[in-house]
Formats: sequence, C-alpha cells, structure tokens
Amino acid sequence: MHRIVDDTASSHGASPQDTTDDEDGATVVGHRNAPDADPACLYGLIGDVARAGSEGTETNAVAIAANFMAYLSCAVGRGVYLPIGNTRHHARLFCLHIGRSGRGRKGDAVSLVLRIDQALREMNEAFAPQVHRGGLSTREGLVALMHDGYRQGRQDVAAIEDKRLWVVESEFANVLHQGRRDGNTLSAALRDCWDGVDLKPATKSNRLYASDPHVCLSGAISPSELTGLMSARDLTNGFANRFLMIWAERSRMLPFPKETPQAVVEHLARRTLEVLAFVHADRHDEREHLRMELSPQAQWRYAQLYRGELNDDVGDGTVGSLLERRAPMLLRLAMLMALTDLQTRIDASHIDAAMAWIRHATASVRFVFVSAAEEAKQAQVLELSSRVLAFLRERGQVSRSQISAECFRGKVPKARIDACLDHLLACTPPKITVQWGERADGAPGAPLRVYRLAAG
Repeated sequence: MHRIVDDTASSHGASPQDTTDDEDGATVVGHRNAPDADPACLYGLIGDVARAGSEGTETNAVAIAANFMAYLSCAVGRGVYLPIGNTRHHARLFCLHIGRSGRGRKGDAVSLVLRIDQALREMNEAFAPQVHRGGLSTREGLVALMHDGYRQGRQDVAAIEDKRLWVVESEFANVLHQGRRDGNTLSAALRDCWDGVDLKPATKSNRLYASDPHVCLSGAISPSELTGLMSARDLTNGFANRFLMIWAERSRMLPFPKETPQAVVEHLARRTLEVLAFVHADRHDEREHLRMELSPQAQWRYAQLYRGELNDDVGDGTVGSLLERRAPMLLRLAMLMALTDLQTRIDASHIDAAMAWIRHATASVRFVFVSAAEEAKQAQVLELSSRVLAFLRERGQVSRSQISAECFRGKVPKARIDACLDHLLACTPPKITVQWGERADGAPGAPLRVYRLAAG
C-alpha cells in the first residue's frame, strides 16, 4: 500500500505508525528529509533559467528547471531524434511538479517560462510552440488543438500544421479525475502523445485526426491529490510512469519577492532561440531531419547505468511501476542537455546531468508513495541482500540454514532473511538461483535448498 501525504501535515515528520524496530528491539521513529535535487540538475541554459527565476523569490529552482525543460522539449519539435535500436527517441517530456498546497509555489514555477515564451514570440514567432493552459478534459479536445483538418458541413477546416503543443496543467488533479470517468480516453491519448503515436478517432462518428503529435506537458499537483487519485489502472497501463515526477517546495520565505528583470528574460529568450534555430525548429513540416548520437564515453556511461542503477529493484509494485521508464527518460533528458550546448553529440556530462534528474525523480516518488517505515524496511532488505551476495561469492553455494547461522550469526529473523532472498530471486535478471540438493551426510529427510550466484 502507498501512503497518502496530508497537505496539512509536515512532510518532514512521521505519523505514529511510521515506526520500525531495530535489532535490539528499540522503537525507531521514521524521520526523513524531503528530497533535495543535486545541483547537477541545473545544467547549462536550463540551470541559468532556473536560477534567474528563483533569485529573490520563494520559487524552487528545480521546479522552474523542470517546467523549462518541458517547454524546451516541446519547442525543439520532432525534427531532432536519437535512434536506439529500432526506436527513434524525440526530446519529449511530461513533467509533474509535486508540492503541498501553498508551499509548492506551483504557479510561480511556470511564470518565468511563460515570460520567456512571450519574449521568444516577439523575436520570431515561428520558433515558439503552441501553448495550451485551459485544461484538458477529453481525447477529442486534445486532438482538436493539433488536428489534420476536417470537413464541417460544406466547409473545409484547414489543418494545424505545427504539431508542437505545450500543455500547462496547473491543476493536474483534473486530468486524473477525467481518467476515472467511464469512457474517457484522455489518459490513453496522453500515453500516445508521449510515445509520438498518431491520434486517431476513438469513435467512428469522430472525424478528428492528429498525425505526428509533439505534445509536452507541465503538470502540478499536491501529494495528497496524487496518491488519492492515482488509480491502479494508471499504474498498470503505463500512464503514470511517463511523467518525470519531482518534489519541489519553496526554498525560502520572502513577503516581497522580486520580479526577474525584463532584460534577463530577453537574454534567456535569445539563448533559447539559438537552440531552436540550431535544430531548425521552425521547419514544422519536416520530421526527423536532425540525428543525434552518443559519444563513445556517453555510450559507456549509459551502458554502465543501464546495467546497474537504471534497472535496480526499487521496492514494491507501486514504486516499481512509477519508475519503469527511467532509461528512455534519461535519454530524452540527455538529448536536451546536449542541445542546450548547441551540439548533436551527447557526451558523458549530458548523461550525468540527466541522471541527476532521474535520481531526484526516484527519491521524489519514494518520498510521496512510500512511508518512512516501509523505506527503512526496504533499506534493510538491500543491506541484508548485499551480505548474502558477499557470502555466496566466498562459499560458492550454501543452504538456507548456513545463510542464517553463518552469514547472519543467527541474529536475523527468518522473515527478514526470506525477504532478502525473495528480493535477490526477483531481480531482473535474478542475482541468485535456488535448487534442490542432496544432504551432505546422506541423512534422511527432504532435500536441501541450495542457493548459488546466478550465472553472468
């Protein structure tokens, strides 16, 4: 079960049930810190925008950066692509800013990005994407914002040629509410948008199509709304894990925050325009005309992360479901980082900056969806698992009783040992294997369960 965080309670404290027992039987209260993003997230132009918006204000720089990344990922369009296997990735992001009501400063986190967009339009409107702030309610309403043209009576309605659409959902709870209504296919449409799939009519009577959509989304929600409205269907159908979920609340208390000077806004808009001109974002009718690639160092770094942290077990079903798309999300973020450097080659530094965002998103999901007590138990499982792996490397193969008596000196309860063995067996790929073996002394009784390190 996931925990619903109450907006009125302190997220830094612990509820009475957030307790666990340590090894000597003492009760430990599950205190923990809110997630704090690594400064490496604030890379290049993205970081400069974030710092400009947070300076002299209460707005969290990380929240501003996330919104700007969603905007920029939309503005670059789908002319830029990164081939991985048979999949062509575009720099398309859905970002969800989580923070308590009144403390997240969720509206302020998007305001500077809107000012940059306005300044960009005044410089060259062809490079600016369409912005929708009215709220989404249906698949048909979304398609109508970027349709391929249709006939209404005797009149032909011209197609919207520029399929770049940045959706700002300041009340993302509305999208989750809509998804709960019978027959509403908005969440399915948004899944298709993240994938870049053509949006076709959901019913035969509907004539609206949208081919090659490039939709990016900036959402904001409180933790209690997110955990209360997120359904099991959202978790299992892949809707929720298409969002980069980040926790961010106000960084300071200022009764009179300062406005970012217009000269600074225009400077940031000019730098944004440089990126968009570099990728020829104004060529709306061209698809996948600019190929990106990973440098040898970036390939090595990504492979290292892919075999390790990006696919490490992250806990229970809820957290695992929410973080399933960390690898493709990392690539999309790295694409953006490279483009802000005006290059089509992704370097190791871009992978590392993108990974900082993935780590913050992972910590944010854990913070919102997992109680402090559950988190402590999971940490203990991981620690015990590492001890079992070290024991197996030394011995080669061992029985269940040897793990209990020799690895843990008989001091770890059976349930905890079983939890760590289950964890090692359920990893992808499994880290250990279990087989039935003969008793060494030939004594009667059931065969022994023998544990070994998995091959490879």
